[in-house]
Amino acid sequence: MRRLAVLMLISLWAGVAVRAAEDPRTLTIGITQYPYTLHPNIDSMAAKSYVLMMTMRPFTEFDAEWKLRCYLCTTLPTFENGLAVRVPNADGGDGVALTFTIQPDATWGDGTPVSTDDVLFTWEVGRHPLSGVASAELYRRIERIEVLDGKRFVLYLSKLTFQYNLLNDFRLLPAHLERPVFEADPATYRNRTLYDTDPTNPGLYFGPYRITEVVEGGYVVLERNPTWYGDRPYFDRIVVKIIENTAALEANLLAGAIDMIDGGLGMSLDQALAFEKRHGDRFVVRFQPGLVYEHIELMLDNPLLADRRVRQALLYSLDRELLVQQLFAGRQPVAHSNVHPLDPMYAEDVPRYRYDPERAAALFREAGFAPGPDGILVDPEGRRMELVLMTTAGNRTRELVQQVLQGMWRKAGVAVTIRNEPARIFFGETVTRRRFPAMAMFAWISSPESVPRSTLHCEEIPSAENGWSGQNFTGYCNPEMDRLLDAIEVELDRERRRELWAELQRLYATDLPVLPLYFRANPHIWPRWLKGVVPAGHQAPTTMGVEYWRRDP
Repeated sequence: MRRLAVLMLISLWAGVAVRAAEDPRTLTIGITQYPYTLHPNIDSMAAKSYVLMMTMRPFTEFDAEWKLRCYLCTTLPTFENGLAVRVPNADGGDGVALTFTIQPDATWGDGTPVSTDDVLFTWEVGRHPLSGVASAELYRRIERIEVLDGKRFVLYLSKLTFQYNLLNDFRLLPAHLERPVFEADPATYRNRTLYDTDPTNPGLYFGPYRITEVVEGGYVVLERNPTWYGDRPYFDRIVVKIIENTAALEANLLAGAIDMIDGGLGMSLDQALAFEKRHGDRFVVRFQPGLVYEHIELMLDNPLLADRRVRQALLYSLDRELLVQQLFAGRQPVAHSNVHPLDPMYAEDVPRYRYDPERAAALFREAGFAPGPDGILVDPEGRRMELVLMTTAGNRTRELVQQVLQGMWRKAGVAVTIRNEPARIFFGETVTRRRFPAMAMFAWISSPESVPRSTLHCEEIPSAENGWSGQNFTGYCNPEMDRLLDAIEVELDRERRRELWAELQRLYATDLPVLPLYFRANPHIWPRWLKGVVPAGHQAPTTMGVEYWRRDP
């Protein structure tokens, strides 16, 4: 049965490739992950953002110059233009009222106008304790919404933050379609949303493209959306093909089955460097450094990892400088905290864990571990230092990194078992529901000066009680970290904010709720006839500008 399924999938891919080859207005893209869900606000996954950004637009987002701008709105609210106003919040502190106007011609694919009714419904879903949205804290922060008319509304936020007019994660849902599904049972809504049960419904999308065909685990087909209010896209049809194995991804590119490979979901750096040497005459290979943080999440509920000294010893046991030199030719810098050197809030003076096996051994001893008969560390209760390291199956780079880390830790007396899963299972179930037993390796992609509240605050630990909302998958909870996160958000003075950011990075690098590895430089690969692709180097995928992509022989 498994062989038959694979053959059927290859046949489907072949059919898509033939149709694409016959039509120069079709673009076929290769990525390595299939989205666990297509719902805009449930779960955080790069593959989903990549696909959905062709079908919608956020109210605000950072552009390729890292400047915040309006996309679905007409004018970015600021204090200077009067669309942002300080208001008292319920506690007597400072809140802010933001007046937004939705693009007048924005229309869902079934002809229904995008309206303030959608705004109210999206807020209702986001603030429900069981809806399972990834950015629940944003919706809780909205105290009320005042509707001015069908396209204008005032958002009252309980906190006046330094990013007071940022509304990147408020992704609109079509109230006329999703409301009946949600109201039937909010607790199971995430499993019944039309984005997964009826993903080709045109009324779910208002961007330059809409999804017209889906083969789970295989590909997603998008076609031009006739109700799109912006510039008319060049390509009539875009096929996003999922090829989880990076070697197979390269083979498909060379065979012409795909036209391009996305940087965040494609080849490894070493693979792309070798590819550029062999095929640089046929393809553009762009190495884009950016805010992509490769790291290992630690399950802090695991008693072997609960002691901070153990986490520090694990990091001292790794020669990360050697890893990035040998695997990435030094093109991907070692990460010392969760903030990239390109970010304006980056701090130099944080604890650094250079390879130091003697220091690692001392910390393990302090934590009560001693080598057993086979060299593996054992604690006084007889528990062996045996850890499971998980990541996305088929990603050649991550699997190679796993093997290197496994060998380094074995020398330190740590037995690591590698167990990987397809991305849609790994992110959709194992990570999101905190089911990884010890270590989960993946990347966070962030925006400039993005406050990591959802990944570090005590209130953001996913659980069944909160519908698996939040992204603090490690279970990290430190009141001092909460204080810093809360203070940074409301600090309007840039220099004082920089000081708080430095404190946060020092605490993060001391507590080590995760093990920092390196910051990625993503290799984007496209044919020389494709123009208009602009990687941003942050959270927004290149598909934010898909309507400007074109063929130019």
